[in-house]
Amino acid sequence: MIKVGIIGAAGYTGGEAIRLLLRHPRAEITFAQSNSQAGKPISKVHRDLLGETEILFTKDWHEDINVLFLCVGHGEAARFMKENRLPETVKVIDLSQDHRLNQWTYGLPEWNKEQIRQATRLANPGCFATAIQLALLPLAAQQLLTDEVHVSATTGSTGAGQKLTDTLHFSWRSHNLSVYKAFQHQHLGEIYQTLRALQPSFEHQINFIPYRGNFTRGILAAVYTTCPLDLEQARQLYTEYYRQAPFVFLSEENPDVKQVLNTNKCVLHLEKHGNKLLIISAIDNLTKGASGQAVQNMNLMFGLEETVGLLTKPIAF
Repeated sequence: MIKVGIIGAAGYTGGEAIRLLLRHPRAEITFAQSNSQAGKPISKVHRDLLGETEILFTKDWHEDINVLFLCVGHGEAARFMKENRLPETVKVIDLSQDHRLNQWTYGLPEWNKEQIRQATRLANPGCFATAIQLALLPLAAQQLLTDEVHVSATTGSTGAGQKLTDTLHFSWRSHNLSVYKAFQHQHLGEIYQTLRALQPSFEHQINFIPYRGNFTRGILAAVYTTCPLDLEQARQLYTEYYRQAPFVFLSEENPDVKQVLNTNKCVLHLEKHGNKLLIISAIDNLTKGASGQAVQNMNLMFGLEETVGLLTKPIAF
């Protein structure tokens, strides 16, 4: 059994990691740390877990584990690693953005699976970054990103974390839609990093407009750029690139967010409009965009099939 510790277990990504790991046949949660909820049963915070675990949140943590999940806010993961010298025998998966840029192994399995297998310090990708990169990897791999890329993507409220802010109040978010961080979202850095690793000549702008959606979870991204391939050639390219990617699926039908909720899937749909290739990408921001991908990476790091514990039941309605 893989002994797992979680730092920041009371938040959205921590809770999602707990849900997945409780059902993982090869993993055991050793502790679920939370400064704010220490001493309380997990089910007092993650109420859907009532009757599924007797684990209590703890304020303390220890090194008698095989892997540590850092499910804390941006800045806090780097501070934790600076203040605590973990042995190399304890693998660390950071779900924050602190170690993504040219620091730790970048945990996008559809790009660098072999490096992930050897990693002891791994930076889990961002949710928007995951959806957008999976839309563009096949083009970059064939040096086909020759123009600006345009992205319009909407995320659910859980993508902003559990700490309450003005834009997370129900009365503001419900029946509402808004743009934020246009052209300057923090996930752009890791997207450029990956695409340029595949296609060093890529120097064009990624014009990214993120939206806050009035739903709780999921991301739908519409990505388009100039492309010389016709639709059938593009489909062949994407099919071949993702042949060994068990969670990426090409759909002939236009996808929607409910199609991927509660799964570790990414569903891609291609359309050709004149000389533009449109790629629609749908993921669940808490699973494939965060904790599900972290478990997928854990599986790879410990020599397991990457699908273990992740064949979850879709929500559908």
